[in-house]
Amino acid sequence: MRRGYLFVFLAASFWGTLGIFAEYIYSYGVDSFTMVFWRVLFALIILGSYIALFLRQSPFTKERLWFYAIYGLVGVFAFYTLYFYTVKISSVGFAVLLVYTAPAFSVVLGRLVFGEPLTGEKVIALVLVLLGVLLVAGNVDFQVNPLAVVTGITTGFTYALYGVLAKFGVKKESPERVLFMTLLFGLIFLAPFSRLSVPRGAIPYLLGLAFFPTFLGYVLYNHALREVEVSRASIIATVEPVVAIALAFVLFGQRLTPLQLVGGSLIIGASILVHAREKEAEEVR
Repeated sequence: MRRGYLFVFLAASFWGTLGIFAEYIYSYGVDSFTMVFWRVLFALIILGSYIALFLRQSPFTKERLWFYAIYGLVGVFAFYTLYFYTVKISSVGFAVLLVYTAPAFSVVLGRLVFGEPLTGEKVIALVLVLLGVLLVAGNVDFQVNPLAVVTGITTGFTYALYGVLAKFGVKKESPERVLFMTLLFGLIFLAPFSRLSVPRGAIPYLLGLAFFPTFLGYVLYNHALREVEVSRASIIATVEPVVAIALAFVLFGQRLTPLQLVGGSLIIGASILVHAREKEAEEVR
């Protein structure tokens, strides 16, 4: 089980680089939909090559196409569309805060869909995570359009659904193929809203965005969900904003406030709690 938790932590760490790559890509005037489209396209090329050359498999499958269509619509298209729209009508801090309502949804969905136990440490960890994300998000302006509250919370719900759908997917297919088919359908949904050309200078950063937070991040997360409960994985994955602010401090010199440091400590503490308590439970069994 330790390996599964390590994979979640590594996945979240790679996701934490997303904002760094986006910062550089936006400087070339690339809009959000186009950035996500090329991110997914390059990730498909990298992932398809990896599956064919190293796993000796075809990345395609004709099985359960309806499932991958739903997965791509919810986990790729809807999630990113709602996230960027929330940023547009509110702020980045507010959008990030509501994205990380996902662990709350994951705890409920894990219980309803997979029968995962609702334990005391999960509830405590969930409270720590929500408080930690609130502090990490910084000076969040809560005087926002009510629509932003709806789209932001829906973003968190679609984020939670990604884990639930991934859990179903990896039961019957390899994590890599599940990701490939999901991204493929996500790309189809994104195409009508995206520009099919980007400045050359942005391409290296788009490749980095495709390789680290997309290819590596999601492959590791999908592998982790073979071993880790959806609810626990979602809580641990909230280390992503902690990694993001740490990288912003190192690369861009952005100031870290004492409250952000406290928030990061709460999130890391919650991750340690859900891991440690499950380890204790396994030893008892």
